[in-house]
Amino acid sequence: MKTTFPHTITNCLGEKIIFQALEQPGDKLIVESFCEPGFGPPMHTHLKQDECLTVVSGRMAYQIQGEETKYAGPGETVMFERGVAHKFWVVSDVPLHCKGFIQPANTFVFYIGAIFEAQNKSGKAQPEMFDGAYLMTRYASEYEMNEIPAFVKKTVLPMTYRVGKLLGKYKHFEGAPEPV
Repeated sequence: MKTTFPHTITNCLGEKIIFQALEQPGDKLIVESFCEPGFGPPMHTHLKQDECLTVVSGRMAYQIQGEETKYAGPGETVMFERGVAHKFWVVSDVPLHCKGFIQPANTFVFYIGAIFEAQNKSGKAQPEMFDGAYLMTRYASEYEMNEIPAFVKKTVLPMTYRVGKLLGKYKHFEGAPEPV
């Protein structure tokens, strides 16, 4: 699965990411993101990537798991280091517009694109059940959704993944990149 740039993805929650380029050397994915007021990704961890965002317009609230909420406005940069659980959301009346990067890119374009598609299928923040189970099980070595209870991550998602495999639910994932 080769991505051509720029490449845009959107979800039903008012989030849009434009993948502008992949810089080499360094496998640095240049991104531009937009998020509607009140929205943003839930607590999550990129286990093998750093994420850096600079606010262009709007105001971002962000939180590192276990820490107090902090804020960033236009011109301010926030760095989320690999392995650190974090979330952010829009706290202004205007959409949040950020520019930044993910490094290394690894499977991020595929993974987040597939998550957005699964959210669009379900029409809500929770991805469609089988697609969500596939993505969160197959790519567990790279990404973690920290707000999902441990029992669900260790038991329910893998079981749902296996049932989906038996039912032939994953044909649209043929050619998906191997986890890192």
